[in-house]
Formats: sequence, structure tokens, C-alpha cells
Amino acid sequence: MHIDGYVFGTITIDGKSYTSDIILYPERVDPSWWRKEGHYLQKEDLAGIIEARPDILIVGTGDMGVMQVPESTIRFLQKHGIEVHVAKTGKAVKLFNNKPAGKKVVAAFHLTC
Repeated sequence: MHIDGYVFGTITIDGKSYTSDIILYPERVDPSWWRKEGHYLQKEDLAGIIEARPDILIVGTGDMGVMQVPESTIRFLQKHGIEVHVAKTGKAVKLFNNKPAGKKVVAAFHLTC
């Protein structure tokens, strides 16, 4: 899957646009991702990602980086063997599009603030 573009509130993946936060798996897009606390990523928000067993998780924290990813959430993911990259969504999109070959990569993108 390839991200064609991102602007505040909209991400386009393989020609299809989404206007709500998403999780991008290697084979599909989950367009209904939401967190227990909207701008705070917790381990409870990551069940599907843990089940997918990626090598790498890229987290887009929003256009301005408002969504927080606490160190406890990062440690939780690392304990599951997942390498974590956290960045504002624009940079996270670039990270995803330049993901390393041979690695299973999942991305979770907050699309607004």
C-alpha cells in the first residue's frame, strides 16, 4: 500500500481518500480507528495492532503533533517486539512510504490537530 497524499484531515491511500483517523495494515485500511481518550494513545487502543504483529509501528500524531504517545505506551509496544516511530503525521507518512523492505509495517494516523 502507498500513501498518495496527506493534508490536514484527509489521507489518500492507493487512490482512496479517508477523513477519519486510520490504521494502515499491509493488506487493508481500518478507517474507524479511535482512541479511548482522543489525543492520548494508550495500550488499550492498540489491540488490533498487537494482533497484527508488525515489526514496526509508525504513529502519526496529527498535523501539529497534538496526539500524545506516552513512554508507557511505547514500552508496551516494545515489549511485544514492535519498533515504534512517532512523528507528526506529515513526517510519519514519509516514513511509511520509505519503509524498509522485508519488514512488516503498520501505521496509525491521527489526521487532524
